[in-house]
Amino acid sequence: MTQQASSTPAAPRPVIASADALKRFASEMFVKAGAPAAQAGVIADVLVWANLRGMDTHGVTRIPRYLEIIAAGDMNPNPAMMVTDETPAMVQIEADRAIGAVGMSFAMDAAIKKAKIAGIGLATVRSTTHAGAIGYYTLMAAHHDMVGIAMTSSWANMAYHGARAAGASTNPLSIAVPGGRNGPIVLDMATGIVALGKLVQARKNKTPIPPGWALNKQGLPTTDPAEAHIPLPMSGAKGSGLSLMIELITSVLVANPLLSESIEGTELGKRHRQNGLVLAIDISRFGDPAAYAAEVERLVRDIKGLPVDPDTADAAGILMPGERGEAMLQKRSRDGVPIPPAIYQELKAAAEKAGVTMFDQA
Repeated sequence: MTQQASSTPAAPRPVIASADALKRFASEMFVKAGAPAAQAGVIADVLVWANLRGMDTHGVTRIPRYLEIIAAGDMNPNPAMMVTDETPAMVQIEADRAIGAVGMSFAMDAAIKKAKIAGIGLATVRSTTHAGAIGYYTLMAAHHDMVGIAMTSSWANMAYHGARAAGASTNPLSIAVPGGRNGPIVLDMATGIVALGKLVQARKNKTPIPPGWALNKQGLPTTDPAEAHIPLPMSGAKGSGLSLMIELITSVLVANPLLSESIEGTELGKRHRQNGLVLAIDISRFGDPAAYAAEVERLVRDIKGLPVDPDTADAAGILMPGERGEAMLQKRSRDGVPIPPAIYQELKAAAEKAGVTMFDQA
């Protein structure tokens, strides 16, 4: 008896590209958009780093959106960034609407230099734009035997706990520390139950979302990615409270408020804007960096040795912050980065418009 063929068509396979090919492509796209080659390289590196670590919502999928924001005049591909104030331990940066990767990298580099002199360095970033995966910047500090802390603030795009409308932002927070033989530990999290980019990605790929992730435009819960516009805060009041505090110590601190302008619907509040803050702490001012790394390694070993809860642990066991991303980086560096068909077509359309050769498939 002949077996009847399935009527369900096979799902389109993702396009596989090497990290180098993606970096070349992204860099050329931003040079075409007006970025100096060095800054375009930084942007490409930050985006592809996110792809390599499995944070595809903050990877090259962002390129078409960045180009739209550049065309609208809210993202500056060739900013005149300047230091407006500084002391031995802090620096205040006016980013001139720089692409976030450029503004935040500049800020962390400045904070690291301050920390080498004063033991601690803090940099505020006024008027930047989407910063990408901010763990990239905290790892800059960790690779200098420093503790790195970074956060960014944005417009109202997340529900405040108890409200049915956007009143907070999915403001991210990252902390990285040098580790032992397994390298740094890096926490990189949004204050939303999911990053806004995950909702956008689900919408593009037509993937249903779980209950409890988002509200629709009417403020009602939804699992339809096409209707999901307002992510919910992680852990309810804790997530929205943390988001609020990030706004207060970034945007309000540098006299560039975002949430109030956004909630009130002012003209300024309708524009794409972000602010940031980074901190670098020189471990050598507190003790031996090698001893610190050894203690980090010891604590990791102790935690991984705890009894495993099969209901909550990863299949690989108890994981440290950033461990899953590091494993993914090793895999994708070897095997290539998968680009979903819908995202590939978006990138292809943007490349044709810009006159840039599409990246080769691995």
